[in-house]
Amino acid sequence: MSDHKWVYDFAEGSKDMRELLGGKGANVAEMTRVLGAERVPAGLTITTEACVAYMRSGAEPEGLDAQVFDALARLEEAAGKRFGDDEDPLLVSVRSGARESMPGMLDTILNVGLNDASVTGLARATGNERFAWDSYRRLVQMFGNVVQGVAGDRFEDAIAKAKRAAGVASDSELPVGALKSLVEEFKSFYEFPDDPREQLRQAIRAVFDSWSGERAVSYRRINRIPDDWGTAVNVQQMVFGNKGDTSATGVAFSRDEMTGAPEPSGDFLVNAQGEDVVSGVRTPRDLAELKDVMPEAYEQLMEIMRTLESQYKDMQDVEFTVEEGRLYMLQTRSAKRPAQAAVRFAVDAVNEGLLTREEALRTIDAGKLDALLHPTFDRSDGYEVLAHGVAASPGAAAGEIVFTAADAVAAAQASRDVILVRPFTEADDV
Repeated sequence: MSDHKWVYDFAEGSKDMRELLGGKGANVAEMTRVLGAERVPAGLTITTEACVAYMRSGAEPEGLDAQVFDALARLEEAAGKRFGDDEDPLLVSVRSGARESMPGMLDTILNVGLNDASVTGLARATGNERFAWDSYRRLVQMFGNVVQGVAGDRFEDAIAKAKRAAGVASDSELPVGALKSLVEEFKSFYEFPDDPREQLRQAIRAVFDSWSGERAVSYRRINRIPDDWGTAVNVQQMVFGNKGDTSATGVAFSRDEMTGAPEPSGDFLVNAQGEDVVSGVRTPRDLAELKDVMPEAYEQLMEIMRTLESQYKDMQDVEFTVEEGRLYMLQTRSAKRPAQAAVRFAVDAVNEGLLTREEALRTIDAGKLDALLHPTFDRSDGYEVLAHGVAASPGAAAGEIVFTAADAVAAAQASRDVILVRPFTEADDV
């Protein structure tokens, strides 16, 4: 049996270990150290080395499985719950975590560990049957899409049909009966594994495989990220933003993400899970509204982002969940931002004493400064605005509208100027 260390508990890592633990694993470990275990759910990180070994051999490296479940046993002890328990199960998320951030390019599965027996136990333990079945529906949906390769549209079409039948506008309004029916319908799309340990094994392999997926390969080529780095895998105790109106999930920036101004920005959803926000499937609310909806959690989040900015000496992009009023931090990373925001942050950081001039200059990606030279619209009066949208690229452009990434590629190859218009931007559009 191999004695190579493939798995690290969050408490063992630090922000300086990103080559081994990936950016997410290293930063979650650092947050655990800085903010405390009560603010960051416990978990484990499978190293990038394990992914590289998997890619080279086509199989998990020797000793990985045993180390994963040894670490899971320690997580069970910390959480006071057992993975696979029928009465009050420990549930985990399985997330990618490359050395360099690749937003939306790699895969995530939430609520791993639920099955037909434990969903009823979770409902009894929490006194919230709708929450339990909503979590199960999400697992079966994400597992089918990420692990089994079932087209996401099949699930979304079924959800849309269920909402029409129930006479509701939002996923969060679907009644328990509709959620139970959706679980059964989703299971007819593929063979869902009932064994929680097998769910975890397959989810880990799916995250490894996502490193070689078409969208991830395209993203790495565009951003000059080496193919042989691999991704880490983070297995973390679930906290739930879908427990009702006192729960939420969101993403936030410690400064304005577009301008760099010293006002935090971001999005959140009440009664939702994290992928609802970042996937673009539901329209989130502006972060500023959280101050009115959950004022205590909002003030805690503002203070934590100031702490993390000071710790990392950079503008931060965080993911958070509020579970029944309690704030949890799931991720932090240096925020990707347009050139305008990068310059504003650098100047402000020097004036605030956060960075020296030399440090501030190093936060600016010189390769992106040309974005400041892109054409912009003449803001003078005299034209009629026909529609509004959210820009995914810098500057102003003119061209033929297309509605799929494939059509955009075909048009570009034919030397036609195009603008890709989507209901919402997805990772698959890369």
